[in-house]
Parts: sequence; C-alpha cells; structure tokens
Amino acid sequence: MTGVREAIAQRRSVRAFLPDRVDPALVRELVALAGRSPSGGNLQPWHVDLVHGGAMMRLKALMERRIVEAPMGEGAEYAVYPPQMAARFDKRRRGVGQAMYAALGIDRADRARRQAVFADNFRFFGAPMAIFISVERDHGPPQWADCGMFLQSLMLLLVEAGLDSCAQEAWAMYPRTLGDFLRLPPDRMLFTGLAIGRRDTHAPVNRFAVDRADTGEWLAEHDS
Repeated sequence: MTGVREAIAQRRSVRAFLPDRVDPALVRELVALAGRSPSGGNLQPWHVDLVHGGAMMRLKALMERRIVEAPMGEGAEYAVYPPQMAARFDKRRRGVGQAMYAALGIDRADRARRQAVFADNFRFFGAPMAIFISVERDHGPPQWADCGMFLQSLMLLLVEAGLDSCAQEAWAMYPRTLGDFLRLPPDRMLFTGLAIGRRDTHAPVNRFAVDRADTGEWLAEHDS
C-alpha cells in the first residue's frame, strides 16, 4: 500500500504512456472516492467526463484534424497563466519547459519539433484513458480551487493504484471542440483534461528532474 507521502513523492506529470489497457471500473471507483474531496459549502462543483475505448479513438482522430485546422486553438475561455506574470513564476515555467526539451534533445530554436511535442497533448501522450473536468460558468475562484482539490485527490489515488496521470490545461485551447464532443451544456466551462495510464519508464520525457522552490520562498511562520 502506497502511503500519502509516497504518493506525493512519486506523482509527476507523465508525458509518455504505455498503451496498456486501464480498467474503467477501477478509475470510476477512484473518481468516486476523489469525490470525497473538500469543497466550500459542500458544493462539490466538479463535473467529470470519463473518456476511453471507442470514444477515446474518436476524440484523438478529431483532434488530429483540429490541430491542423486551428493550430493556435479556438480562444481559451480563461487565462491559463497570468497575462503579467511575476519574473520568479515565469522563470519556473520556462525552467520546466527547458528541462523537458533538453531531455528530448530538442534545441530551443527548433520550433517545428517543439510544436510537435506540444501537439502530443492532444493525443493524451499515448494514454488510453482521460477525464475532463468542467465547472459552472457562474462559479468563482473558490469553486475552481475546489476542483483543484478534487484533481489532486484523484491523481494521488491513481498513484496508489499503480497508475499515472498528466493534468492538461492545454485542452482549454479548444473549448468549442471539447464542449461539442462532451456535450457540455452552455452553462458549463471546460477546466482541464487529465491523461490516465501507465508511464513509459524508459521515455526520457518522464525522467528529467523537476525542481521545487525552497520553502523559504513561500512559507511564513508566525509563533508569537
């Protein structure tokens, strides 16, 4: 049994999955358990769509067309990153990207290969299963934070079950395509996708180090 500490330490954003089948019944069980996550006022604001099997094949085929037809997306309905991001946050974002492309042996100037790697988001990095989380349009930051707690609970439960995942806000680039595919009602906004499967332990993209800021940068202690 993997403990919470071990699950947190082992979890990472996996960007190369094995094609091995994942049991939908197991994932439904874990999704239901993640539904025990806390939420303000017990609103439980998350909506979850599970995609696998034939539906996954259809979505991947659809996205192969869409990333050619609209390579810059359809216009995200929310800002994934702040438009004016402080330097220390931008440094972290750029740092993880540089580490990833270095692990893949892709030069900074090689835009074509970098774009090809980014496009792999829309193939779920080869994962056989995914979920999408959507939220009511009239819900605010507290409810989006609740959805984040649901997502973290699920990712840790997946680790405990011997599975891996990658949260993918890149799907926010195609809200209309995903909304139509998932038949989301007009009052619902797509938040994120989550690729689910088993990591390819030999893939370099799953092996580079991901730095974390020292607690001195963000922890303040008050004891008197």
